[in-house]
This record gives sequence, C-alpha cells and structure tokens, in this order.
Amino acid sequence: QVQLVESGGGLVQAGDSLRLSCAASGLTFSINAMGWFRQAPGKEREYVATIYPSGGITYYADSVKGRFTISRDNAKSTVYLQMNSLKPEDTSVYYCARKKNSGSWYAASSYDYWGQGAQVAVSS
Repeated sequence: QVQLVESGGGLVQAGDSLRLSCAASGLTFSINAMGWFRQAPGKEREYVATIYPSGGITYYADSVKGRFTISRDNAKSTVYLQMNSLKPEDTSVYYCARKKNSGSWYAASSYDYWGQGAQVAVSS
C-alpha cells in the first residue's frame, strides 16, 4: 500500500535551518506532483509548497517564499523541504502528500495520500 514517511523534524531556535524528508513507497513516485502542508495546534491545515514530477516547477505559499525550498529525488522516491531562517510562527506539524492529477496545487483536497507528519518547533 502507499506509504509516505516524514523525517527530520525537531526543536530549533529562530534563524536556524532544518531539512524535512518524505520517503514514498507503494506508488510510482516520478509521475505525480508532491506537496508539503503544515498544521499548528488549533489551526487549519496550511499549504506550504508543491513540486511537479520533473522538479522543474515549484510553488510556495507567500509565508515561506524565499526561505523554504522544495526538491525531490525521483531515484530515491523522496521529496525534501529545506527550511531556512525559521521563525516561531513556522512551528507546526509538517505533512507531505501526493497530488492527484486534478485540482489546484494549493488545496488540501487536491492531494490523496498523506504522511503521518513531522513536528517542527521553533523557539524565539
């Protein structure tokens, strides 16, 4: 069955960097776009970034643009989220997800498989 497993979360200080990884199995990784979302306690799930199959097209939420970079390694069936200049407001559980073939890149409903999440906490 399809599995997405995130890793790389942790507790850091404001201004630090972290790289999240999401290893996929049970699917043909190279043919679907992949995305990252995040959800803070008491808040709705928030869009972060999307990368298309070849890696040549990426989209970002305004809140992370210029600080976060999404990338993928199709040979390893893994998508990454490099997070630089972290802020306390980036504290959330981060989820990777596989995008369906239709739907907008920023809507959670456009993604069909989700990982279990990785906690990122940024202290001030």
